Amino acid sequence: MPMAMTPFRLCSLVLFLSCALVAESKFMVYKTGQSVVPGKLNVHLVPHTHNDVGWRKTVDQYYVGSNYTADEGCVENILDSLIPALLADKNRRFIYVEQAFFQRWWRDQSKIVQNIVKQLVSSGQLEFINGGMCMHDEAATNYIDMIDQTTLGHRFIKDEFGVTPRIGWQIDPFGHSAVQAYLLGAEVGFDSLFFWRIDYQDVAKRKKEKSLEVVWQGSKSFGSSAQDDINLFDYNVQERVNDFVSAAISQANITRTNHIMWTMGMDFMYQYATTWFRQMDKLIHYVNQDGRVNALYSTPSIYTDAKYAANESWPLKTDDFFPYANTLNTYWTGYFTSRPALKGYIRMLSGYHLAARQLEFFKGRSKTGPKTDTLADALAIAQHHDAVTGTEQQHVADDYAKRLSIGYKEAEELVATSLACMVESASKTGCRNPATKFQQCPLMNISYCPPSEIDLSRGKNLVVVVYNSLGWKRDDVIRIPVINGNVTVKDPSGKEIESQLLPIANASLGIRSFSTMAYLGKSPSVAPKYWLAFSASVPPLGFSTYIVLGAKSSASASVRQTFYRSERSQNKTIEVGPGNLKLNYSGNEGKLTNYANSRNSIKAYLEQSYSFYSANDGTEPFISPTDGTEVFQPSGAYIFRPNGTHPIKSEGQVSFTVLRGSLLDEVHHRINSWIYQITRLYRDKEHAEVEFTVGSIPIDDMIGKEVVTRITTTMKSNKTFYTDSNGRDFIKRIRDYRSDWDLEVNQPVAGNYYPINLGIYTKDNRTEMSVLVDRPVGGSSIADGQLELMLHRRLVTEDDKGVREGLDETVCVVDKCEGLTIQGKYYLRIDPLGEGAKWRRSYGQEIYSPLLLAFSEQDGDNWANSHLPSFSGMDPSYMLPDNVAMITLQELDEGKVLLRLAHLYEIGEDKDLSVMASVELKKVFPEKKIIKITEMSLSANQEKAEMEKKRLVWKVEGSAEKKSRVLRGGPVHPEKLVVELAPMEIRTFVINFSYKQVHH
Repeated sequence: MPMAMTPFRLCSLVLFLSCALVAESKFMVYKTGQSVVPGKLNVHLVPHTHNDVGWRKTVDQYYVGSNYTADEGCVENILDSLIPALLADKNRRFIYVEQAFFQRWWRDQSKIVQNIVKQLVSSGQLEFINGGMCMHDEAATNYIDMIDQTTLGHRFIKDEFGVTPRIGWQIDPFGHSAVQAYLLGAEVGFDSLFFWRIDYQDVAKRKKEKSLEVVWQGSKSFGSSAQDDINLFDYNVQERVNDFVSAAISQANITRTNHIMWTMGMDFMYQYATTWFRQMDKLIHYVNQDGRVNALYSTPSIYTDAKYAANESWPLKTDDFFPYANTLNTYWTGYFTSRPALKGYIRMLSGYHLAARQLEFFKGRSKTGPKTDTLADALAIAQHHDAVTGTEQQHVADDYAKRLSIGYKEAEELVATSLACMVESASKTGCRNPATKFQQCPLMNISYCPPSEIDLSRGKNLVVVVYNSLGWKRDDVIRIPVINGNVTVKDPSGKEIESQLLPIANASLGIRSFSTMAYLGKSPSVAPKYWLAFSASVPPLGFSTYIVLGAKSSASASVRQTFYRSERSQNKTIEVGPGNLKLNYSGNEGKLTNYANSRNSIKAYLEQSYSFYSANDGTEPFISPTDGTEVFQPSGAYIFRPNGTHPIKSEGQVSFTVLRGSLLDEVHHRINSWIYQITRLYRDKEHAEVEFTVGSIPIDDMIGKEVVTRITTTMKSNKTFYTDSNGRDFIKRIRDYRSDWDLEVNQPVAGNYYPINLGIYTKDNRTEMSVLVDRPVGGSSIADGQLELMLHRRLVTEDDKGVREGLDETVCVVDKCEGLTIQGKYYLRIDPLGEGAKWRRSYGQEIYSPLLLAFSEQDGDNWANSHLPSFSGMDPSYMLPDNVAMITLQELDEGKVLLRLAHLYEIGEDKDLSVMASVELKKVFPEKKIIKITEMSLSANQEKAEMEKKRLVWKVEGSAEKKSRVLRGGPVHPEKLVVELAPMEIRTFVINFSYKQVHH
């Protein structure tokens, strides 16, 4: 468990001293070499700069300093001026965080400068802390992306400097997650974690109790705060010193031990580093000359060691620090949903990146051909706390999307080449120049897939290779758009299989036409008529090949039934679903009324609806309880401040259409002119899939709108619900309640919103209802038995949190601009009490890692003669256990392989699967011989054993007698090569192989 600490900011002090001491002799030598003085109050001054990897400017603009009117930051200047400033005085210290900037600067430096920097790092004058490519967000990020971006930074630092960061530094994200504490803290070898933003009510209580610094246990499976800048007003040196001492004593009174820490810096500070350090030299000199307190140049590492040496016992913190409010009516819960299209794109490419790295491993990493590196870099930057959050300016969001698109295009080429190599391996032609050309369809969600929209009536066949990046065999329904219904489908053995046609809705074709023109600059020449659906069965880490052929007769068509609201059909109930799960709709309104599963006898009243919160425009002020100022707080990219809720009622005559078939049923529902919904029930699945299309949200009335969907039951959930932490642990939430303090409720909706990356569920004494999501969203349970997701938001005001731009996303085609339309999915299931975790965990993996489709054309019927019809990277008789996922399989540059295995369940989460699991590596890699396996830290920058030896073990108040042993998997036997994983454990290995066969 890492220590969680408070970095108090003291930026203004330096600036005022520069005025106070302007008449000082420029040749005066200041004494700056003070170290820690026992028995005295030690004030650790930590020079730092906070460099956003995009916000008001793009990452490139921040680096070179362009677009000065948007923001003043220039990181290149900061790093250029920092080195001579540190060389001028060996006592000066500096910490640096964002590796996306530092690595770029490093590549531009001469060997002479690089050697100087290495000496500064070696001496401790320059210290890398946190060490990821960016300071990632903690609400809208998936744990795999958090690990990946941290690994990119940590491995660079280890390779270039031979050091491993030991301090977490999350001073700007808007609330803090449990996963950050235990996974991206303790498991990467951090001894402490510093952060800034926690709820103002929490801060007030912690100051009184001296509990601003705590030991944070983020996961039950494994056994800080803010203050305003201190302002000083006069110009006399002695008064400056008096105020410094007074402020130090004031902070000492609310913290423990005789050590306090002040951060000396802000956003993009130290562009003129010598000036900054000169003022701090003066400050340290005069404060220590006064003698009442001891001021010193320090770093979070020095401060952490001083705190540890005090041998103090610390309060225990569990769970997380969400939601965050910095004052009354100012809950930072809007960004959980802001820019949902960008959030969806990042999540989609995250799963694609995982699959692409696997295929890169199977083919063999190329020195000259396409790689996954560009996509990895783009995804890393996108985890920044003003990127995936949706809190950046529009041109910056466009830049993130552009970087992701460039990375995708290269990875797409790598995937196509790798699959071609793999399918051709049966012909023994090798992998240098595969003849098969595969195409993919990243815009399949808007029914745009040129490779599948070909005319099959003249003897051409469509080859569909389906790749499964999960470690389990997988059965799923594939849907692809086709222009003609006269088709049939054959499986890998050549056998004709069941398929189903579903007519494509006019609403979908409208989005297809508009979006392809907007994003590709062209209108499609043909329009598909149908979705062709068929069942695919795919081995673990492998592919299966399906052939779509032209046929004289049509494939099995869905039966279309259209119902209208009328008095005559008032008593009619419409039942939908070809399998165990049935949904009932009322005939007169088309409303969902009941959920029934014949397998487990679950029957429940169920209703689903849409509403919007009108956004508060901030015209009516309130008085802040933290500083007594008058505050005007509107909703914005960061802040959710609703001003009433409004049900969205259907406009005019309501129609809903039911499409019935052997594989799946669909219910199409036009909610109003800007919301369209399709609910799918699959024969072999026991959940409902809801695809929503929302937009353009109308704002002609100049009122911002935040659109939600609500799922309502009669469950007696007693204010309690559960949301995931970055896709890992589920955390118990209680409406209008905080476990750490007595909550004063001032925002009953926004103050109960939490980030959701995987899902949300609620339960009573009989059943549990779960909803899983396809991207980060905000959600809650505002009423018992009800779950709520915020799907989209469009606002007309800015929330005064710095971005200087309203959240009004628009898309333009020629001269027509309209508000952004988004399409997404969520998934719903009701289980008997205690049985929902199996679906949440297993299907959650399938949402994150959808089947990857690649298409090729074929003349004639000879594909099977020259191509491998199916493949598994594992032993044919083996799959990963149901409770384990492979979250990383990556060939490293030096020919080694990085492997991460994750246990998916918490302790006590499931009666069968919350147990120790075992993975047989010999069967995971049957074609390769493992000659060496080394267990690493989570970020793969140090051996696990070395990390454990160095780790500081903090004492917890009142826990001496109660210390429980944390369950962990044992060492990997070098011959048996079996990896054990305890609940929630992630284990990271670097593996050296020798190959039993040629590795192309």
